[in-house]
Amino acid sequence: MSTPETRRLVAKLWNYCDVLRDDGVSTIDYVEQLTFLLFLKMGHERATRRSFPDESLKPVANAWQTLLDADGEDLEDEYNHILRRFGQREDTLGVIFRKAQNKIQDPAKLKRLIVDLIDKERWSSQGVDVKGDAYEELLAKGAEDIKSGAGQYFTPRELIAAMVDCLQPGPDDTISDPACGTGGFLLAAYDYIQRHHGSELTPEQRDRLAGGGISGTELVDGTARLAAMNMLLHGIGKPTGQSLIEVRDALAESPRNYPSVVLANPPFGRKSSITIVGEDGRASREDIEYNRQDFWVTTKNKQLNFVQHIASMLGIPGRAAVVLPDNVLFEGGAGETIRRRLLKQFDVHTMLRLPTGIFYAGGVKANVLFFDKQPARPDEPWTANLWVYDFRTGQHFTLKQNRLTREHLNDFVECYRPGEPREKREETERFKPFSYEELIARDKANLDITWLKDPSLEDADGLLPPDVIAREIVEDLQAALAEFTAVAEALEQAKDRLPSE
Repeated sequence: MSTPETRRLVAKLWNYCDVLRDDGVSTIDYVEQLTFLLFLKMGHERATRRSFPDESLKPVANAWQTLLDADGEDLEDEYNHILRRFGQREDTLGVIFRKAQNKIQDPAKLKRLIVDLIDKERWSSQGVDVKGDAYEELLAKGAEDIKSGAGQYFTPRELIAAMVDCLQPGPDDTISDPACGTGGFLLAAYDYIQRHHGSELTPEQRDRLAGGGISGTELVDGTARLAAMNMLLHGIGKPTGQSLIEVRDALAESPRNYPSVVLANPPFGRKSSITIVGEDGRASREDIEYNRQDFWVTTKNKQLNFVQHIASMLGIPGRAAVVLPDNVLFEGGAGETIRRRLLKQFDVHTMLRLPTGIFYAGGVKANVLFFDKQPARPDEPWTANLWVYDFRTGQHFTLKQNRLTREHLNDFVECYRPGEPREKREETERFKPFSYEELIARDKANLDITWLKDPSLEDADGLLPPDVIAREIVEDLQAALAEFTAVAEALEQAKDRLPSE
């Protein structure tokens, strides 16, 4: 929750972004440079404090002092050298500085950022909440930069909070996100445990939560560094310890561990440049192939592969909440096979249909699918009823004028009844159950289920405002364009694989 001190820190750091933007430094580039410099400054503070100085951070402390002492081209050279040197390490420090580059080409402006904005604050004296909340606000501002595409890695924190409230992670859970972006799900789970169990945590539980019980995987270097820094600022992990954020493609290999809780919003975009070879043995000719015998079916659709990956990695017993685009619910072929397997082998018990206008990435129509993993029982399906909550029909949000808040999701969480037997759920206008028999009898086991009518479409006097209509048209066009692009790329690949004459 934002405090006056948090807002002061954010305002101080953010005001300088306008100056650098004139030099071509994007919003997300600015946040990234802040990440490097904030880490060096905090390392300097910890290594030079009077009581219990952290000797392992001496190299970081020396690096910060070097930047304070240097000017002009020497400053630029020293900064580039520090980024390269720390990026070669194998710990959390190495993840933060992995493939790091200096995007601030004016040494005078870099000097001002170091001396006037960052060095004058005593970051280690700020509470974990202040530092962490300030960084989260900076990440949110970075996600608003449409040109950088950073928004695709940022899930609305209000949605994350509702998903975590439904799953209720506990101190003995292991929690993972295989496409963690900037770490929002991991931090929300950690915060939930601290708020609900903090006073009763044993030393062993505290050490496990902060040192490996919560972890994530991220493919993109720049995003992984933001996640690693985000975790550190919230008191999770150690700068010179093993990173809790792995930088790799989560789909490339079978699970390394089996967490009891998975929270994720896998990257949108239908096509992957990599082919997965599933248990069906099918594969198409590609430069690289993933051999995942733990997958049910072969597909290039990234979301479908992430569904299979999460199903495979989830421990027993385990529970998952995953944000998925609409096409995962109705796509035929591999999509149908995966849905039927999931309904039979897992307890797919709840789906939240999300409204448009809540994601920074445009053209997104998505849902949250909740499912549990239990010991196998081949003769009987695990799914009894899928409860669908329609939060899309009649709901119209924007990123500025009408933002989604956590309160908007209160009714869904109340209907979900976290921690209670699902037999106690009650049907409402927006919340309805569909039996396993009904679901598998639907064409292609289609889970794209609607029953409400938008009141604005029934009453001419209830027409939506022009700006909302225009935005929805743009989102539909963007979604259609993404589909056409995926088809065009697939056709181009098919053409390339044809034998030459």
